[in-house]
Amino acid sequence: MNRRHLTLAFVVALAALWGLLPDFSVTVLSYIGLYALVAAGLVMLTGVGGMTSFGQAAFVGAGAYATAWVCTSPMVAAAIGTVVNPALLPWIGLLFGIVVTFVVAWGLGAVTLRLSGHYLPLCTIAWGLSFYFLFGNLDFLGGHTGVAGVPPIVVAGMSLASPRSLGLVIWGVLLLALWALHNLLDSREGRAIRALKGGRVMAESMGVDTGRYRIKVFVLAALLAAVSGWLYAHMQRFINPTPFNLNIGIEYLFMAVVGGAGHLWGAVLGAALITLLKEQLQDILPRLLGSSGNFEVIVFGLLMLVVLQRFADGLWPTVARLGGRFLKPVKARAPRQTLTLPEAALPPRGQIVLQADAVTKRFGGLVANDAVSMDVKAGEIHALIGPNGAGKSTFFNMISGVDDPSSGEVRLMGRPMTGQPSRAFAALGLGRTFQHVRLLGQRRVIENVALGAHRRGRRGWIASMLRLDRAEEAALLAQARRQLERCGLGEFAEVPAGSLALGQQRVIEIARALAGHPAVLLLDEPAAGLRHLEKRALATLLDQLRAEGLAILVVEHDMEFVMNLADRVTVLEFGSVIARGTPLEVQADPKVLDAYLGGVDEPAEAGRLVEQSA
Repeated sequence: MNRRHLTLAFVVALAALWGLLPDFSVTVLSYIGLYALVAAGLVMLTGVGGMTSFGQAAFVGAGAYATAWVCTSPMVAAAIGTVVNPALLPWIGLLFGIVVTFVVAWGLGAVTLRLSGHYLPLCTIAWGLSFYFLFGNLDFLGGHTGVAGVPPIVVAGMSLASPRSLGLVIWGVLLLALWALHNLLDSREGRAIRALKGGRVMAESMGVDTGRYRIKVFVLAALLAAVSGWLYAHMQRFINPTPFNLNIGIEYLFMAVVGGAGHLWGAVLGAALITLLKEQLQDILPRLLGSSGNFEVIVFGLLMLVVLQRFADGLWPTVARLGGRFLKPVKARAPRQTLTLPEAALPPRGQIVLQADAVTKRFGGLVANDAVSMDVKAGEIHALIGPNGAGKSTFFNMISGVDDPSSGEVRLMGRPMTGQPSRAFAALGLGRTFQHVRLLGQRRVIENVALGAHRRGRRGWIASMLRLDRAEEAALLAQARRQLERCGLGEFAEVPAGSLALGQQRVIEIARALAGHPAVLLLDEPAAGLRHLEKRALATLLDQLRAEGLAILVVEHDMEFVMNLADRVTVLEFGSVIARGTPLEVQADPKVLDAYLGGVDEPAEAGRLVEQSA
């Protein structure tokens, strides 16, 4: 039995036992399904996307109030009551709630998600409170009294007025949502979403519009909450602002964290645990303490401390690890059709593809780069060297779009790139690695490499959710595997990237850059951490890439590696170019010898430069 079989068995058992369960148990299960739907959105937003929100209850309220207003408002009845069957009003309310939530969430996300650190969750608290008081102070929404008389959902003439009938719909919606979200995460778009948490600079360099993806994840979580609110309104048949206050928003986040904020089924586990525990504590604690009150909040706080101390990733990873001992891995299915990824033709050999003209970077009164000019040609390896603190990494970031120059101009493929984000550089065929390795450590090596081919795919979120992207996904993974094998790491494709040695992780970054089929390859200290034989293999690979017509710019401290490989060398010291030319010319330059060796008197000392490592 594998995980798919276990999931199917759970669904079948739930359906078979549903008619035999007591009414109270059915109601509790229905609430668990509603809460899990919101928590699943928080898993996507917080656990996967890295954005903490305490305000999801506001979006639940938006979905609930939208359908309640459509179904009960005399104004709506007067406008469409004569032309629309009353049984369709809940469905119109669903559509209206989705539209309202989409607009509001997109607007809030565009403003809120510009913040980082603790400012983001604080801002979600602010607008969560605002929505709560807004619901309670609008007369046409019933104020704090609420809205009564919400009709039941009707499907094919059958009323879903009872929790037993509507509960099946709730769990059906939840399971479909989990299936769609799982498909989304297991795709090109899902890799981009995972890169949002702690890897935004890297993701942008791979061609991912991280700002837009953050907003899309935020809206997705809000829409799931709105659907939960729609179902809640038609189950309760009455709503008021109380279920949508800040405390409930915190409770939703608590469910996601306890269950496992990075795991979709953790949302179900967390919702079940918190709902059942809350139900029991509300009966047990008053009897133990002799008075009534929200004592369960205290227990929840203590439970949060225990979970964060002992199960930092939530309870689901532990459950999955224990269950994994008895479950077989799921075999990947081959796609029904193959797909060829787009490949742009490389520029002709000798053409200047990357050019910096008098590029300067100032940080206040500090000049990190002072009027640096250089170019990189197709079919050559150009090395950028210099002592520590010479400004190499700063210059590297400017010519790859991570930072903007204070003055001067960077041109890629003949186009001025001043003010353009790094994803625009990637779109024109620039791939890069980083001085400090930036990988998704818990994800498989092949997934990390496939992220580099992000811009070569075209399928969007809807296609990914419905598994209409399988041919493209197979092509992207095949490309990633091909580059891994080319770099000598094919045997590590299925292991977590964070489990490999630092030198191997640097090679993974090179494979990731190559997966994007770049015309220009920027390598920031690629040989650091590699052993002798690994350096030789890297040199052979770079020599092969040069022969294929790639333009390669290398920043490296290993002088022997650089001088035996590069066609041209540019030397920086204190942010300025002090020498440029062939490796032999640079090694004989007195300014370079002085920068590396502190000044020499004997010409024979020039040969020592090859052995130095700054």
